[in-house]
Amino acid sequence: MAYVRTVKTASGARAVQIVHSSHKGSRDIEHISSAHDDVELELLRTVARQRLVAGQGELDLGLDAPPEAGGPLPITASRMGHLWDALSLAYEVLGFDAAADGDEVFRQLVLARIIEPTSKLDSLRVLEETGIAPVSYRTLKRRLHAYAGEAWRERLAALCAHHVGLGPATLLLYDVATLYFETDAGDGFRESGFSKERRLEPQITVGLLTDATGFPLMVNAFEGNTAETTTMLPTITAFLAAHRLTDVVIVADAGMISEKNMKDIEAAGLSFILGMKIPEIPYIVAEWRKAHPDTEIADGQVFTQPWPAGPTDKRKDQVRYYQYKHDRARRTLKGIDEQVRKAEQAVAGKTAIKRNRFVKLTDATKTVNRDLDLEAKARALAGIKGYVTNIEDPTPEQVIGAYHQPFQIEKSFRMAKSDLAARPIFHRTRDSIEAHLTIVFAALAVSRWIEDTTGWSIKKFVKTIRRYRTLHIQAGDYVITAADPLPDNIQHVLEAIKARAATH
Repeated sequence: MAYVRTVKTASGARAVQIVHSSHKGSRDIEHISSAHDDVELELLRTVARQRLVAGQGELDLGLDAPPEAGGPLPITASRMGHLWDALSLAYEVLGFDAAADGDEVFRQLVLARIIEPTSKLDSLRVLEETGIAPVSYRTLKRRLHAYAGEAWRERLAALCAHHVGLGPATLLLYDVATLYFETDAGDGFRESGFSKERRLEPQITVGLLTDATGFPLMVNAFEGNTAETTTMLPTITAFLAAHRLTDVVIVADAGMISEKNMKDIEAAGLSFILGMKIPEIPYIVAEWRKAHPDTEIADGQVFTQPWPAGPTDKRKDQVRYYQYKHDRARRTLKGIDEQVRKAEQAVAGKTAIKRNRFVKLTDATKTVNRDLDLEAKARALAGIKGYVTNIEDPTPEQVIGAYHQPFQIEKSFRMAKSDLAARPIFHRTRDSIEAHLTIVFAALAVSRWIEDTTGWSIKKFVKTIRRYRTLHIQAGDYVITAADPLPDNIQHVLEAIKARAATH
């Protein structure tokens, strides 16, 4: 026979004991645990009942019975509490909750895209698995058109600009990406054009403006057949007008710059640090080689060439820098050797003729272009990278260092296209595509904030934190809250998020 009793411990706490009595009158006492409140006491009583009746038959009287003998306590709710709360905190610190007027649909779509990017319909499943009660799909569809509006995105962009603290010395990075659609017919917005992914399907062109750390400031969508170089100035001028800025420093790669682009940037009164295309050997480099015929250029050597404005030039004075790097030269020379080898194979009929500057076609005759000037010039330019700026009193370290920041915007694009699955595969109309990009833009901002705060990639953060859930367990008439214990490293990461949010 066994019975349950509650006792007080030496410290005054209550404890539950199961007392087992044998036929000889001896008693074995099993201590379960101490309880400090009614909820814990009820839990202990429930556990005790399960142990007392384990293996015994029960008469069903139709009454509310305790949990099945020996069975587990039922879990009534399970939530990725640590993950959702951390992402929500970042969302609120950036001001998105206020900008969206507390729109819960927008919050759910943004955070669900970070947790698991998928279609809008399937995001409801992601929310349920997270432990968040999702809105209805009808409500979701009804709200999407609002997120496509310029006013909505402008409010988010204003908050992002406030977060990075814009000023005259702010570096703005600009780059574009193309997002294709699995359709064979254009519609005026989704159109075939130059694809960075070398695809033939209709696409859109997306321009992204960030600060020097890669934090997103503005995103614009253009028709898929829009030339990349024509997207930069409209995006930048619109951003400056929205934030009443007269000058910033634009940083962009050589592929984004045309001669007209540079003149337009100058005409807008903007400062810039740009990569340069070098079609010919720079004069200053050629002169140095003449003066040092038996000397190799030192690794990291920079040649400085002032480019003052003439009396009729409508521009600021410029400075051009040419930097030589051994590793860059090695890769370039290896590429030249490979192009020559492929040209020889193509001429011999062993491979198909592809775009190759070392293949010379004369009528129907193909030969290897052994033009010594062409190959000599290509090899002479190996390792040299050009930069041009119109900022006042520049230094090579300042200009070249700033130019190398574009890897940050490339990282943001990679995050948007991979971690956040930015390609709007499930959208067809322009409004729905614009709404999708607004959601991705907000998700990218939250993700970059998390990464900057924790030092973890957003992929690692989500994958790690989502495993630790908060549970609600039914114990008799009470609901117990339980949680997976957190390792120290995760505890430190979550504390870092809370600490930064507290200082905002």
